[in-house]
Amino acid sequence: MSASPAIAPDLVGEAHTAQTATTSGERRRARSAITVASVARRVGVTAFAVLLLVFILGPLVWLGVHAFAGSWTYPHLGPDSWTLRWWQTVFSDESLGTAIRNSLVISPIVVVCSALICLPAAYAFARFDFVGRRTFLIGLFATNAFPRMGLFATLASLYYALDLMNTVTGIVIVQLLGTVVFMTWIPAAAFAAVPRSLEEAARDAGASRIRVFFTVTVRLALPGILVGAVMAFLASFDEAQGTYLVGAPDILTMPTEMYTLVLNYPKQVAAVFSILLSIPSVVLLLAVRKHVMGGQLAEGFQIK
Repeated sequence: MSASPAIAPDLVGEAHTAQTATTSGERRRARSAITVASVARRVGVTAFAVLLLVFILGPLVWLGVHAFAGSWTYPHLGPDSWTLRWWQTVFSDESLGTAIRNSLVISPIVVVCSALICLPAAYAFARFDFVGRRTFLIGLFATNAFPRMGLFATLASLYYALDLMNTVTGIVIVQLLGTVVFMTWIPAAAFAAVPRSLEEAARDAGASRIRVFFTVTVRLALPGILVGAVMAFLASFDEAQGTYLVGAPDILTMPTEMYTLVLNYPKQVAAVFSILLSIPSVVLLLAVRKHVMGGQLAEGFQIK
């Protein structure tokens, strides 16, 4: 009977030691699992980044190399020679130069026409609650929800009736279809985000409605309008199907001229022309990157 009190503390100590060891083992296993999960996540992110760079930068690198390659034969890993001859070919070719001029002239016209048509509608969508408002907003996506070639083919009969085929006016109308959604949704969200209190304060200070609109409303909504204009320009500048259907063979733009380049020119010329075609997009996106990355583009499609 006297040995029991002496044994009890030893049993308690052993149990405590075993429990401590078990807890330590569980902690080590938990830390090990966290480490493995962290490494796996980093590997996955790195692999995704590499694939993204390959798919995005890979074609650009391919175009850049071919634009300056004199010839490139198998099994060489690099070009056999380098030259600027393909750039001279592009700039000296009259048809290619005409296509460049057409794109640089028609796309700004489309953006201006789109702004004149869509900005008043964007302001109305942002500031007024009228019957069918949500239906009209959703309907703006209808032109982009289905393949456009069917829409263009349907418009062809109307174009022939109105004598709009092979005209700049016809091309402008076709390209407007792809800009409406950008020049309406994004500016509408920008107008909706302008605080009414600032407009009321300006009115209380004696400013007229027109002055308040241009000095307060438009000024604060300008970043969203700018993003919408850039996206509209890119949509117009890159449009090819409708432009080719309406304008060919008399009026060709840079995207439609690519069909001819791929079929009838050396691939180095197509590479040079592709680089020239991508320059406006890159320059404009870099110019408005602050507003795009700041959420103006995403906010444009969240208007309610």
